[in-house]
Amino acid sequence: MAVVNNANTELLDGFSRKIDYLRMSVTDRCDFRCVYCMAEDMQFLPRQRLLTLEEQYQIAERFVAMGTRKIRLTGGEPLVRRGVVDFCARLAALPGLRELCMTSNGSQLTRLAKPLFDAGLSRLNISLDSLDSQRFKELTRTGDLAQVIAGIDAARAAGFRRTKLNCVVLKGRNDHEVIDLIRFAIDRELDICFIEEMPLGIISEHQRSESYCSSDEVRARIAEHFTLIESAESTQGPSRYWRLAEAPHIRLGFISPHSHNFCGSCNRVRLTVEGRLLLCLGNEHSADLKHVLRAHPGDSERLEKAIRSAMALKPYRHHFEVDGEVQILRFMNMTGG
Repeated sequence: MAVVNNANTELLDGFSRKIDYLRMSVTDRCDFRCVYCMAEDMQFLPRQRLLTLEEQYQIAERFVAMGTRKIRLTGGEPLVRRGVVDFCARLAALPGLRELCMTSNGSQLTRLAKPLFDAGLSRLNISLDSLDSQRFKELTRTGDLAQVIAGIDAARAAGFRRTKLNCVVLKGRNDHEVIDLIRFAIDRELDICFIEEMPLGIISEHQRSESYCSSDEVRARIAEHFTLIESAESTQGPSRYWRLAEAPHIRLGFISPHSHNFCGSCNRVRLTVEGRLLLCLGNEHSADLKHVLRAHPGDSERLEKAIRSAMALKPYRHHFEVDGEVQILRFMNMTGG
């Protein structure tokens, strides 16, 4: 039986990994329907099943009190949640929190980038899987490429730096755009991360075993055009970084859940918008924090005890299989980015 640390500061799991990074989904809704993330005709949660932003703040406050130093807001698309800018301001003011980040599809940034920056949001990750407007529309089903690029530019104008593009690489769909996406990132002084598709949720739009493109394949393609320099840099997440000799001002990242499992150093947990604390991206181990909040309102000690107890449920690793059956039925928008 794994032993959970009950010290008043550090939050450790049963494998002595320090958990200091919380990813919080503020909504399961999104204005895109990306083919690798959700079904085209999604059924979203009724609003009464969602945590209120006040409940999410109470959970975040407890995590920060226990040593969490980085929080990332995700969705769905977090910027479709009403009140999210004020929520960012409250989180950014938590004593001890070093970094408040957000993953966004970029669609709302032309109007919200400046308010988010002023609220204290530290950094943005923006999804961008194609620079071809028709292909972008096919991959997102509803997205407008020009609107997203305008949002990327608005983020820079607002003052955001070290913004990172996230690109899910699908063989035969957008893998030939890798070099163009890097050049786009270089021109706009953006970091960029290439991600292997996560096998979450049952999709019918494509076969994941056929669209799978490993990080090694992507890196080999990049090496034909740029000189790759391995880096020990970290942003506390799963990305493994490289630099380009020809453009040392940007970072090039890879998230490789299949080919280069990153579980051994996992330092993060996820909070779903309905209050489940997910202990692992690729497992269903979870704790119901919404029940604790609503059964014992205002009892921060009981909430902290529930969080600490949940660490015993965190497994050592996930077991994603490229060719196997989908083991995790929840879609990525339910998991939280």
